[in-house]
Amino acid sequence: MATVTAPRRSYLPDFDLPSPGWLERVPAWLRFGGPVVVLMLMSTYLRSRYIGGQFWMDEGLSVGISSHALTAIPGVLRHDGSPPLYYLLLHVWMSVFGSSESATHGMSLLFGVLTVPVGAWLGRSLWGVRAGLIVAVLFALNPFLTAYSQETRMYTLMALLGLLATAGFIHGFVYRRRRYLVLFAVCQALMLYTHGWGIFFGVGAAIAFALVWRLADGDERRSLLRDALLAFGAAAVLFLPWLPTLLYQFTHTGSPWDPTPNFGAPIQISRNLMGGDRATTALVLGGAIGLAGLWARSRRTSRDGISMWVLMLLPVGTLAFGWIISRFSPAWQYRYFAPILASFLLLAALGLSRAKGVGLIALALTALFWFNPASYTPQYKSDMRDLAGEMAPRLHPGDLVVLGQPEQVPLAWYYLPRGLRFADVTGPSSDPQSMNWVHALRRIENAEARATLGPLVASLKPGQQLLFVRPLTEGAQSWEAPWTRYVRRRSAQWGAILASLSASGSLRPVWWAPHNYRGACCVANSTILYEKPA
Repeated sequence: MATVTAPRRSYLPDFDLPSPGWLERVPAWLRFGGPVVVLMLMSTYLRSRYIGGQFWMDEGLSVGISSHALTAIPGVLRHDGSPPLYYLLLHVWMSVFGSSESATHGMSLLFGVLTVPVGAWLGRSLWGVRAGLIVAVLFALNPFLTAYSQETRMYTLMALLGLLATAGFIHGFVYRRRRYLVLFAVCQALMLYTHGWGIFFGVGAAIAFALVWRLADGDERRSLLRDALLAFGAAAVLFLPWLPTLLYQFTHTGSPWDPTPNFGAPIQISRNLMGGDRATTALVLGGAIGLAGLWARSRRTSRDGISMWVLMLLPVGTLAFGWIISRFSPAWQYRYFAPILASFLLLAALGLSRAKGVGLIALALTALFWFNPASYTPQYKSDMRDLAGEMAPRLHPGDLVVLGQPEQVPLAWYYLPRGLRFADVTGPSSDPQSMNWVHALRRIENAEARATLGPLVASLKPGQQLLFVRPLTEGAQSWEAPWTRYVRRRSAQWGAILASLSASGSLRPVWWAPHNYRGACCVANSTILYEKPA
């Protein structure tokens, strides 16, 4: 009696886009390496279109802090709230390439472009050549990386470290290539030394490991647990030297400018990490078709199936822990999501590589949506450079610059001439290259405008000038956090008091700027220059 075999169940459309025959005659290393190099060059081009763009206040902080002596940077950061790795690297980078906008953006660009070959290697080593090339395309064109490759901040470094840590996790814990656990431990430690969200990533990785352990066979669980204790423990030991500073920062500094998070994380991920709803839709639909087969009962616990669960659970765990912590101590901004970007792109690549022709069509649509950097890269982040260009010829050594928004002092220090004195609405600035966040909200809350301004005006000699830089808050977004509410209030008070001093003849208005305001995506300012009459 003949055996009847049930037809194999199909989870995706049965068509593919075949590769041309001549391609098979090209050496394998060139078929893979050639496109990766082309994608790196394309990525470099896209991510350097606005590389000479002006700084905004966060970038001014980066350069100001990194301009201190190498050994002094950890002490400065004790009052800032950040870990030291990025600033130490930037200090070394500036000593070689300089501190201009394009020079410092260049380090971020380097990290952003490096995600392309690293992602290609990871995709190929896990799921084959097609997956590797798809990962390379996604990292080469991703808008989040394009935007932050042109910003002097640590987010492309965090994205690169997150990619490497994810690679070490999947290779080491899922595919049991134990040598990669060293990569995971080292990169986890480096993330801890780069940004506070390195802690949240570690929690997400621990949650993902719990799933891997749960799905493992009984004989393998003990080995997995031992490896996890060694890998996570090694990262913790490497971070121990910074732990006392972290505890001080946790109890004395914070992010009072950051509002408490709501439930908008999916929208933030779609529009900011993934470059918009159209690209997200293409990736989700194409990836879901390819991943459908891994949901089958027989494949849920396969290595590829567990990789899929890890790439889902790791970012969800990271975001969930970060959201909970931010309800008590706000630390929630979409740019902080950089370390989990790799999980989303790798998950999409795994699905697209198995969705055959549908996956390639979805990839082409995504690339089309992502290819225009002007649609998501800020071309004008702040007007401080323009203000400095107008005001610098009118300023003299010893003149006083007062900022209505204290964290903009380093940005003004960067663009204005040397030899000036700096202050903000809480008082004189002892180190205009950094921001002291220790009890900053309490200080600005208790700062009385007249009591603070009076000694500053009295310190001016006849003929010396006071430049007041006031943030433009009318109609601005994200000015409802406790810190920004006080910045708005104190700036208005100072503006009114200076106007009254001008009316009484105690100060004489000399100049104002900007005369041509082009708008700014992040923070904009207006300035008035006063002179103390003889």
